[in-house]
Amino acid sequence: MPLHQGSTGREDSTARRRLSLNPFFGAADPVGDMAAAPPTHRLPNGPMPPDIAYQLVHDELMLDGNSRLNLATFVTTWMEPQADVLMVECRDKNMIDKDEYPRTAELERRCVCMLADLWHAPDPDTAMGCSTTGSSEACMLAGLALKRRWAKRNADRYPGPDARPNLVMGVNVQVCWEKFCTFWEVEARQVPMEGDRFHLDPQAAAELCDENTIGVVTVLGSTFDGSYEPVAEVCAALDALQERTGLDIPVHVDGASGAMIAPFLDEDLVWDFRLPRVTSINTSGHKYGLVYPGVGWALWRSADQLPEELVFRVNYLGGDMPTFALNFSRPGAQVAAQYYTFLRLGRDGYRAVQQTAREVAGELATRVEAMGDFELLTRGDQLPVFAFTTAEAVRAYDVFDVSRRLREHGWLVPAYTFPENRQDLSVLRVVCRNGFSADLAGMLAQDLEQLLPELRRQSGPAGQDERVATAFHH
Repeated sequence: MPLHQGSTGREDSTARRRLSLNPFFGAADPVGDMAAAPPTHRLPNGPMPPDIAYQLVHDELMLDGNSRLNLATFVTTWMEPQADVLMVECRDKNMIDKDEYPRTAELERRCVCMLADLWHAPDPDTAMGCSTTGSSEACMLAGLALKRRWAKRNADRYPGPDARPNLVMGVNVQVCWEKFCTFWEVEARQVPMEGDRFHLDPQAAAELCDENTIGVVTVLGSTFDGSYEPVAEVCAALDALQERTGLDIPVHVDGASGAMIAPFLDEDLVWDFRLPRVTSINTSGHKYGLVYPGVGWALWRSADQLPEELVFRVNYLGGDMPTFALNFSRPGAQVAAQYYTFLRLGRDGYRAVQQTAREVAGELATRVEAMGDFELLTRGDQLPVFAFTTAEAVRAYDVFDVSRRLREHGWLVPAYTFPENRQDLSVLRVVCRNGFSADLAGMLAQDLEQLLPELRRQSGPAGQDERVATAFHH
């Protein structure tokens, strides 16, 4: 008889279930068999020890990519340990409950004043603004204010068949603006890309405006290529339009990324409340505001730019609590972290961090260009972001092949096509954030250089089926 009997091929289901959970995770649960895996799509019948629950979730999340190597996202992926501790301390505070947590509310007010001063509001100490869950919510709020102000000016016509509100923007806007127009029944009038112009054209924007235009959206830092839209030129075109027609069209600046870059690195660039036509600005605290995900900011030039009827007051949490947001309950941790970062860095600190990111982007872009297989669309000299495509002579592979192969090395570099009128153009984009060091940039360039010989030996691009895995999440 052999000392070790092999499998009979008749393994029972109980044995297989017992192998699905590591016995080292913990002792047997008196309520049930802790060697059996819990259900994944139904609530388990009973509780399990906290260490085991943690280990199960932790192990599942190991399959996610490394956020520090995700060069698709603009979102902050690193903060100091002190900020981590502060956020944990504030995680149970409800941002909406200003009566119970007055100091958290005070930090929010201070952040609004700091941003208003940074963006040259007429009176920063009495600035009108609020925190949000991110720029998407902030854009919704700004859009609602634009629509309501337009509706009040046109109360004799709206609602009515000849008064359908519209919003003018470039086709490169973030998808939240398309959502706004869909959710709140506003016609989206989008200026298409043309040739090497990948964002809003001032004159084309003015030509799309009429008596039903609630505003024009400009983007300070397009997510497609990292370039700034010419906010001052758009305002000038709308000034000329008003002189000709009497139409007074306000401008909103979507500064999700650039509103936390330009004030520090491009101080002579006039894009903010220094332009009288700019009535509102938003930014993402969790992008180049350098805070973990979950905070954005919306600011208005003055109180009369935000209609009072959009501000709700409730007292069931105690006190008289004004609120203007799409969300109600949300954590105060991100607001506390934003205030910490403002205190921690100050203007000089932000300038140093953003300048480093821009230098890393510029040096990496130059190195990619020197490889000879790629052409740069942008160089990272506005947002610390650059986009590039394959050179015209390259036939063996495309940007989707490059993205797929870089993913094998752990890098998430998105490949995507441009929108209307430039759908023939497919690019790769690299977002350089705080924490993406020159050393990491060098490693990315080295991995890309090592991939090129094999890519050049391909008989042609892998094809559409392979492109699904590298879809661009805008």
